[in-house]
Amino acid sequence: MAPSPSTALHARISRRAGAVAPSATLAVDAAAKALQAAGEHVIGFGAGEPDFPTPKEIVEAAVAACSDPVMHHYTPTAGLPALRAAIAAKTARDSGYEVEPSQVLVTNGGKQAVSNAFAVLCDPGDEVLVPAPYWTTYPESIALGGGVPVVVPSDESTGYRVSVEDLEAAATDRTKVLLFVSPSNPTGAVYPRAEIEAIGRWAVERGVWVLTDEIYEHLVYGDAEHHSMPVVVPELAETCVVVNGVAKTYAMTGWRVGWLIGPPDVVAAATNIQSHQTSNVANVSQAAALCAVSGGLEAVAEMKVAFDRRRRAIVDQLNAIEGVHCPEPDGAFYAFPSVKGLLGKEIRGRRPSSSGELADLCITEAKVAVVPGEAFGAPGYFRMSYALGDEDLHEGVARLASLFGEARP
Repeated sequence: MAPSPSTALHARISRRAGAVAPSATLAVDAAAKALQAAGEHVIGFGAGEPDFPTPKEIVEAAVAACSDPVMHHYTPTAGLPALRAAIAAKTARDSGYEVEPSQVLVTNGGKQAVSNAFAVLCDPGDEVLVPAPYWTTYPESIALGGGVPVVVPSDESTGYRVSVEDLEAAATDRTKVLLFVSPSNPTGAVYPRAEIEAIGRWAVERGVWVLTDEIYEHLVYGDAEHHSMPVVVPELAETCVVVNGVAKTYAMTGWRVGWLIGPPDVVAAATNIQSHQTSNVANVSQAAALCAVSGGLEAVAEMKVAFDRRRRAIVDQLNAIEGVHCPEPDGAFYAFPSVKGLLGKEIRGRRPSSSGELADLCITEAKVAVVPGEAFGAPGYFRMSYALGDEDLHEGVARLASLFGEARP
């Protein structure tokens, strides 16, 4: 049968959609769960979520909301007024950034906040500086918003942090936005205050917007501290968007509540976009988030004790493996070891030439799931979440040590 004229003239899938890569972190997690469902004992270092339940009082707030008829209907696109006010108050409490509730847009998780922000800020061809290693979603959201991601590389020699000089070298007259993340997913890097100030002042002087993702703000360890860029550089406030959410601080990844904070015109435009995409965030989830951000930080303090213990353990175990080098992360719950010393060596009859091939070997031979660095713009590395039980963490790294111990030239 001959193709119809419409089929001949138009591709089935748009170029924009066809260019979007799937989330590598979710793909690795799905592969691990599929093997587990088949009866395999797979240890997964892939998922970026706390292995703790959502605190009881937050769940109870959601249960109560289910019985409230008000919550059975549409509510304002920008979020429940009480939640927007609570987020503004929480932001002032936790980072010192004072904003009005009208500057808050509640979104379906942090991903929608990122997507909305780039849709508002980018015209076709506008460039966004993206320090690497980066979270897999950032470049895709930029491209879907019409922007062009410009990768600014870093590695363990700089603590996975970029400098003003790096940013200046990558900037052009098309640069519209700098994406800034501290603490970082995937590396756990935390920028010191002086470096944040220098980068923020550079952005102001260059007339570049900043999108700063602060979702790991409370997960810092040792002497590291989180600093919000618009607090450190107040004159940046009119050209800054802050992204955050309840997912990591309150162990609420599945509840899907995030937010963006920005100048009124940006928030209004992002709200208009969201009104056509998803309308309001699920009311029951918003009620849970209201309870979370209105309460204290006791739950995250407890999680931090476990994460800090696991952080030090995974770094020690990984660095004991020949061919692996892992700097100690200062924040989030990820280790980002270099595995370049293992590439090209023979392991179980294979010679992996990339971290992607090595990650495939890990899951097939050791039943250990890791995310290869290619997904984060950093070939030659693994991202390994230590948000899993202590026993599984030790067993998983021990399996890798056994497998990598077989490496031969």
